[in-house]
Amino acid sequence: MAYKVFQAKTKSIPGTDFREVHKKAMAMFIQIKKQSKRRTYVRSAYFDKDKIFLDILWSHLFGKANWRDRVRRIKYFPPAMELIKHSKFKPKTKENPNKAGEIFHRFSGITTNSELFHIQIKEHIKNRTKISYVDFP
Repeated sequence: MAYKVFQAKTKSIPGTDFREVHKKAMAMFIQIKKQSKRRTYVRSAYFDKDKIFLDILWSHLFGKANWRDRVRRIKYFPPAMELIKHSKFKPKTKENPNKAGEIFHRFSGITTNSELFHIQIKEHIKNRTKISYVDFP
């Protein structure tokens, strides 16, 4: 079965320096964070407006040792948020082989500059919470 790719209207953040890319992505994250009182989230069109929590996203990103890898991943933050909010395309779904009770949903998207990116959402089966992970190209 062929999976559809979401066409984002947002461009990736330009630049190669971590500070400039992180500053723009963090400004967008702070806007999203101001909308909630507790855990930061966005609502997903695919999951019937369920909350997708973003708090683990940054710790996952800063767990990467390579700075270039961090910059490469963080550049796709704006189109990734658009993908989570608006995509209704079916993702690639599989169970976590390392931990029972978790499912990974991998969504694909293309920016306006024709760059392919992916976002992965981990769903806990027991309590149905969904957490976004940075899984860009």
